[in-house]
Amino acid sequence: MSQQDNMAHCNGIKKARTALPVPMISRDKVSIWRVLKKCIGMELSKITMPVIFNEPLSFLQRLSEYMEHTYLIDQANSSSDSIERLKCVAAFAVSAVASQWERTGKPFNPLLGETYELIREDLGFRWMSEQVSHHPPVSAFHAEGIKNDFVFHGSIYPKLKFWGKSAEAEPRGVITLELPMHNEAYTWSNPTCCVHNIIVGQLWIEQYGNVEVINHKTGESCSITFKRCGLFGKELHKVEGYILDKSKKKLSVLYGKWTECLYTIDPTMYDAHKKMEKKNTDDKKGKSVGGAQPGTDEESEEMPIPDAETVEVIPGSELLWRISPRPENSAQMYAFSTFAMQLNELEKGMEGVIPPTDCRLRPDMRAFENGDIDLASEEKQRLEEKQRIAQKNRSKSGEDWKTRWFYLGINPHNGSQDWLYAGGYWDRNYTQLPDIY
Repeated sequence: MSQQDNMAHCNGIKKARTALPVPMISRDKVSIWRVLKKCIGMELSKITMPVIFNEPLSFLQRLSEYMEHTYLIDQANSSSDSIERLKCVAAFAVSAVASQWERTGKPFNPLLGETYELIREDLGFRWMSEQVSHHPPVSAFHAEGIKNDFVFHGSIYPKLKFWGKSAEAEPRGVITLELPMHNEAYTWSNPTCCVHNIIVGQLWIEQYGNVEVINHKTGESCSITFKRCGLFGKELHKVEGYILDKSKKKLSVLYGKWTECLYTIDPTMYDAHKKMEKKNTDDKKGKSVGGAQPGTDEESEEMPIPDAETVEVIPGSELLWRISPRPENSAQMYAFSTFAMQLNELEKGMEGVIPPTDCRLRPDMRAFENGDIDLASEEKQRLEEKQRIAQKNRSKSGEDWKTRWFYLGINPHNGSQDWLYAGGYWDRNYTQLPDIY
C-alpha cells in the first residue's frame, strides 16, 4: 500500500473513535476572572489564557467542522434549478456554525505555519488549512470535492473581544463555495458569536447578525438573520431568511434554529401563518387580566429558556437541514459532535505522511487531550516562546515570513482581499517546512 493509499485509509473511510482518551477536565476550581479582569475591551487573541479553558482542538481543526454537513453541497450540485441550489447553499452556511452549540471551550490558537488536513472519502471531500498570519491571526482553508465537483475556500480572522460578562467573536473574512459544473460561485461571512457568563453562571452561546449568501452568476441571494435571544428568550437560536431574485423579490422563506434545523416555505404561506400567530397572541393579551409583566434584570446574562425547545413547523414547509445527533457522551467530551471527536485522532498510518506542521503533532494539545494539564501548560508556554524567538530572529535578519500553501490575493468573485490556495499540498512534498513544534 502506498503512502497516499495508507493515508486515505486512515483519514478517510475508517472506524471512527467514539470518545477522547480522557473526559473533559473540570474548570470549576479555576477563576477566569483573575485572568480577564484587567482585559475588558481588549482583543482576546492578545491575552494568554490558562490551558484549562481550552478544548483539545486547534482553531484550524475547528474550522474543518464546516464540512460536517457536506451532503448539502452534494444536493446543491445535483439540482438543475438555481433557486434550489441557493437553498442548499444557504442551509450549508447555517449548518457551518451549528457545531458551536454548547462549545464553550477555547480552541488552541494556531502557531504561524501550522497546518491541518482532513480526508473524508465517506463524505466526499479533502481539506487542508494553514495559519498564514500571526498578527492579526489569519487561518486560510481550501477543500475539494472527491465525489462531487466543488471547491470550498476562505480565510478567517475573527476579531475577539471581552466585554466583562461576555466574549464576542466578530466575523472577518470571506467564505466562498464554487460549483464548477454549474459555473457558479457563492460568497458569505459568518454571524457574530457571543459567549455569555464568562465570569459567573452557566456559559451559553448566542449567534447573531445578518449573513448574505450571494450567487455571483445569477444575482440571486439569500439574506439570513441570526436573531438575538430577545426578551424572555423568545428568539433564542432562531434564524430567518429570504431567497431573493436579482431584483430583490422574495421567492422563498427560510426559518428554523441554527442549533436544530432549517425549513423553507412559500412567502405567502409564511406571511399568512405569521398574521394568524399575531392575531392569536393579541387575543390572548386582550383576555388577560391586569397585572404587570414579569420584571427582568437587564444586567442578567443567564441563558433564557425559550417557549419551545423545537421549531414550530408551518404546514407546507420543506426540511432543508437537520443537525446530526450528538453522541451520548458529548457533555463529558467538550460538547463535541461525533465529527469533532475524530479530528485530532492520530493513527499510525498518518506518521511520515502528514507534514510535521500538522495540528495532530502539537505536543501541548496532545498532552491536553490525554489529560496531562501540567505538561500541556509547559508545552504551550514553550511553543509560544519558541514562536516569539523565531519572530525576533526574522526581524533582526530582515526576513519576511513566507506562507507555503496560500498567497494573499483578490477573491475573483467579490473583489475582496483573500488568501487563496497556491496548490501543491497534496503532492506530499513537505521539505523546507518551518520547525514550529
